[in-house]
Amino acid sequence: MGNNISKEALKAINKKTGKTITEGAVKKLASTVKPTTMQNEAQLRQLIKQVSAMAKIPVSEDTVQDIVSAVKKSGLNPSNMESLMKMMMKK
Repeated sequence: MGNNISKEALKAINKKTGKTITEGAVKKLASTVKPTTMQNEAQLRQLIKQVSAMAKIPVSEDTVQDIVSAVKKSGLNPSNMESLMKMMMKK
């Protein structure tokens, strides 16, 4: 995905959340994510909570656990944030 966030993905996020999340906010958060983030459960949980706070949508502990489990099972490529966003949008 590089430095370009899919406009379609950003539009889907804003539509799903009913909030306006800017490309800059997503890029700022994405810049803190390292390949190890997806492998480290504590870091992954923190990322999920940061996304929740940015979208101003509470996420239950059960949902956090579901997302963590899904990321671990999927073997998601950590460099592909768009795939992670799409997966999280399904929750």
